[in-house]
Amino acid sequence: MTSPQFLDHTIERHPALAPLRETIVAAVEAICQCHRNGGKLLLCGNGGSAADAEHIVGELVKEFSIRRPIPQADAERLEAFNPELAAKLQRGLTAISLVSQTAVGTAIANDVDGAMVFAQQVYAYGKPGDIVWGISTSGNSRNVVQALQVAKAFGLHTIGMDGQNPGAMDEYCDVLFKVPETQTYKIQELHLPIYHAICILVEYELFRTPEEPDA
Repeated sequence: MTSPQFLDHTIERHPALAPLRETIVAAVEAICQCHRNGGKLLLCGNGGSAADAEHIVGELVKEFSIRRPIPQADAERLEAFNPELAAKLQRGLTAISLVSQTAVGTAIANDVDGAMVFAQQVYAYGKPGDIVWGISTSGNSRNVVQALQVAKAFGLHTIGMDGQNPGAMDEYCDVLFKVPETQTYKIQELHLPIYHAICILVEYELFRTPEEPDA
């Protein structure tokens, strides 16, 4: 994995994350492998964790901290249509926030069961080798737990983020971040530097050019 210095600096700023260093590395490796195999990430959460899911997707789909120029072959294909496209498009990961699907989510909640909103989307969108990333400060959000259960049943990989108390989601996570806090806002405060670190490290691993300095 590239840029271990960045991870060192993250832990220096947030010492409570030191026990989770190897978990961060495991998440980065899983996401990079998923991307290289043509897979996608499906993210879900509620409230502030829904905002975190959206935030993560925003960092993965487009440039975050370094340039991500598209491959020359892609640029050449685009030139015939519009040179501006080749200049402005960026390489990205296929990452989808399940909380953004308003029409789908409200239909499932109204017609079936609100707790099935994310599970139904995972069943519809997910394929073996994809990753479902669930975020729940309690670890017990029923809709997140059920999404992870569907993922495990059908061969998808799973990442989970919660707090230090035991959570119903824990047993369904291949990579699990249990941050050492119990209050919601404090848990969320530690989730953010973790996923920022993951996004930057993934970006460097997949898109860094030889000219790009280390993070």
